[in-house]
Amino acid sequence: MADTSGTSGTRAYDLVLVGATGFTGGLTAEYLARSGPSGLRWALAGRNPEKLEAVRARLAGIDPALADLDLLPADVGDPASLADLARQARVVVTTVGPYRQYGEPLVAACAEAGTDYVDLTGEPEFVDRMYLAHHRTAEASGARIVHACGFDSVPHDLGVLYTVEQLKAAGPVSVRGVVRAGGTASGGTFHSAMDAISRPKQARDALAARRRLEPRDPDRSSRAVAGKPHRDTLLGYWLLPLPTIDPQVVARSGAALEAYGPRFRYSHYVGTKTLRYAAGGAAGLMALVAGAQVKPVRNLLLGRMKQGEGPDEARRERSWFTVDFVGEGDGRTIHTRVSGGDPGYGETAVMLAESALCLALDDNPSLAGCVTTAQAMGHNLTGRLQAAGITFEVVT
Repeated sequence: MADTSGTSGTRAYDLVLVGATGFTGGLTAEYLARSGPSGLRWALAGRNPEKLEAVRARLAGIDPALADLDLLPADVGDPASLADLARQARVVVTTVGPYRQYGEPLVAACAEAGTDYVDLTGEPEFVDRMYLAHHRTAEASGARIVHACGFDSVPHDLGVLYTVEQLKAAGPVSVRGVVRAGGTASGGTFHSAMDAISRPKQARDALAARRRLEPRDPDRSSRAVAGKPHRDTLLGYWLLPLPTIDPQVVARSGAALEAYGPRFRYSHYVGTKTLRYAAGGAAGLMALVAGAQVKPVRNLLLGRMKQGEGPDEARRERSWFTVDFVGEGDGRTIHTRVSGGDPGYGETAVMLAESALCLALDDNPSLAGCVTTAQAMGHNLTGRLQAAGITFEVVT
């Protein structure tokens, strides 16, 4: 990693973390305390000074120098505080969700100030509405607005980039990604997911409006394709289509980057070893979607998993994830894999922190606006994640 001890500039901070008083935000702060480069200029921001002070005291136990870490005011109900925050930072990273409810004021402030922004959202409607409202402002100011910098969607987006670059096909390319994990979804992720699936019409409308506005290259095509349940003989798993934000993110990277070829298609699945588990997973997902449409049922489900809470360290240590990718093109097939530890908390904190550090410190492509991790950081972020212990490998 770069040493920023000699960094100079007009911004007071390389990065500011908003949301460190929450569970995943706290893990992100602890990762920065342990793994941030020498001389990193960073701060915590939030609306509760007492809670921020408690986080700072915990970080000082990791690195005594952080006893003097700056604490900044930031309140989504106070646009002036967010504007002041954005003007002071090169990168703002936030874990405060659900983002549809709380996220836009900070995106707007960063887009206006020319400040890079990263978050953990997996909410398609929020991402599309931020493009509609703030992409052009961010392009003009030079800000890079990079959503989905956690398990949604870093391993999938960068894993597909890794796969197509290993495949090196000149013609059409298709990739399928297959997710398997052992761990606990975060409370914040669950609340965001429930909010998203309770608003299917609004999400469709936002996506349609974005598609009308986004420029298209007449010589290239990139799309997410909803697959069907089936058994994958190469991987040995039963596959069930996984309706997350990840396919949309991957398809946008495919449209932007020539490495994906002139015609790119991506399908996204969860993999199970037996048909019984696949059928059970499908039934459970259908029940969750149905329950999310009924407000009393949705509130009951949300009450069972609170935001800002998570499993203990021993549970996180036992958690894991793999994402297998099968790429096909020019008559060849390649099997790659991205794998790591606890996806819902530990590795998500690593991905988010390294995304922020990458934007703040690395020599990335020159672009602005609402962009994906593959567009904005690509190889630089992949290298950082590999150094942090997340594996990218060719299997066959």
